[in-house]
Amino acid sequence: MIRRIDTTRIEPLLGVAATRELERQLLATLPAFGAMERAGKAVSRLALALVPHARCIWVACGPGNNGGDGLVAATHLLRQARRFHTGLRVAVTFCGQAERLPPDASRAWTQAIEAGIEPCDTPPPAYDLAIDALLGLGADRAPADRIAEMLTHMHNHCAPVLSLDLPSGLLADSGRYLGPAPRDALGPRHTLSLLGLQPGLFTADGRDLAGSIWMDDLGASTLVPPRPAALLHPEATVAPSRSQASHKGSHGDVVVIGGQDIDTSGEGMTGAAVLAARAALHSGAGRVYLGLLSEGAATTRWDPVCPELMFRRVSALVQDTDLMSRAAVVCGCGGGAAVTEWLPVLLSTCPALVLDADALNALARDRSLRSLGQERARRGWITVITPHPLEAARLLCTDTASVMSDRLGAARALADELDAICVLKGSGTVTAAPGQVSRINASGNPALATAGTGDVLAGMLGTAVAGLTAKSGDSFLAVADAVARHGAVADRWPTGQRGELSASRLAQYLERLR
Repeated sequence: MIRRIDTTRIEPLLGVAATRELERQLLATLPAFGAMERAGKAVSRLALALVPHARCIWVACGPGNNGGDGLVAATHLLRQARRFHTGLRVAVTFCGQAERLPPDASRAWTQAIEAGIEPCDTPPPAYDLAIDALLGLGADRAPADRIAEMLTHMHNHCAPVLSLDLPSGLLADSGRYLGPAPRDALGPRHTLSLLGLQPGLFTADGRDLAGSIWMDDLGASTLVPPRPAALLHPEATVAPSRSQASHKGSHGDVVVIGGQDIDTSGEGMTGAAVLAARAALHSGAGRVYLGLLSEGAATTRWDPVCPELMFRRVSALVQDTDLMSRAAVVCGCGGGAAVTEWLPVLLSTCPALVLDADALNALARDRSLRSLGQERARRGWITVITPHPLEAARLLCTDTASVMSDRLGAARALADELDAICVLKGSGTVTAAPGQVSRINASGNPALATAGTGDVLAGMLGTAVAGLTAKSGDSFLAVADAVARHGAVADRWPTGQRGELSASRLAQYLERLR
């Protein structure tokens, strides 16, 4: 049965190896050609549902079993058109050599020819839907020759595209795209994932190329499921309830340290810490303290937008051992170079610590700070790091391209090395932690691509882990839920006004999700 994937439920993301294992199990239960027949029928059903009044459907088939699925789909579409006299034309372009097809795909080719399919060398001049059956899960290199030509044609045509398994040229495990450059604004995109979902559909380049994602397990739901490479993390649909007898001390304290003053180096970043503190408040923290990094008297003593925020000197906060031992501390938002001197004491004394921005850059530069971070897990303390790809590259001593080529792997590597919960930001934010199945966030959109939204997320994460301990086992899911709520704000923002979603509005809107 075909179903559309949305953001309301957890979905296992298998990866290539696990999908191959599931495929082997399914093939053992079916007659020869049975799985390809099911796949082709599913593709044809979805195609007709997407464009029920189509006059022409173009099917671009590659030289493997993905192309075989496309050939079966084309055959069923042609038979349906003849049966119901719809006048639908089914055009097939085959990029390969028929005599070199795998057995099942070869059988699909023979059936297609016998049914009356006449392959064409070039795409039809006009069509209502393109079915991308060029490359499947096994593709691991850039498309070339005719396959690249067909993909370029799809990218430059306004008709919708339905991809089988995943868009050709997209790597299933990582979401890295190796194909010809697509246009900035693609036409409608759909992907029908067969057997299981792939991580690459939901992170890196996958979200843009895959479009709306559908799945048909082809009857594999009764088989033994393999261990997923990751889980698609949904938005929490029910806000946690609060007791009538609760008070401000019941919902956790958050301390934000950052916001280097302009007098320190000529670069004022006070707003970043203020945004994090507002987000912590609006996402439900009972009390929020804000320590701005400045030399001498703080230039900011209160926030007229959020007068509930309690401003303190950083030195006074650090000396308040009772507060720092029970609060979640968010450090680094706009911290600049000034944050470095406070990190040793924070790493050594705060049981719940969220490290963002300049705090991460300091860890990347200083091995002794990194050692203090690694020691925290042995004490049963919570550490959350929130790098964007460049910050992750600095921590891993690599470059941004390497991080983006394997976002899941980079997040896991950081989580393991620092013994922390890693939130690798970007399209399809990845949350990873030692011993946990990584989560890929299902919510969010480009409206979040503006200055300060990462500071808002850091404040939300502070609220999420306030009052928790690493031993409780809840911190990882609390972090993943906060990431989902952050993206949900952008998803609920009116589509025509997403350019107006500033970080300050994002922080304020969080109250509506509580």
